[in-house]
Amino acid sequence: MKLKLGQAAPDFTLPSHLEKDVTLSDLRGSNVLIAFFPLAWTPV
Repeated sequence: MKLKLGQAAPDFTLPSHLEKDVTLSDLRGSNVLIAFFPLAWTPV
């Protein structure tokens, strides 16, 4: 899915490094930065 500039991201849940799930909608009202490191040998 490709988002347009200014369009809200769809809600999703990912595992965190603290061994618990983080859901985007739980962070509403906060600044969120998502970084992906391909081939970084991380479990996520």
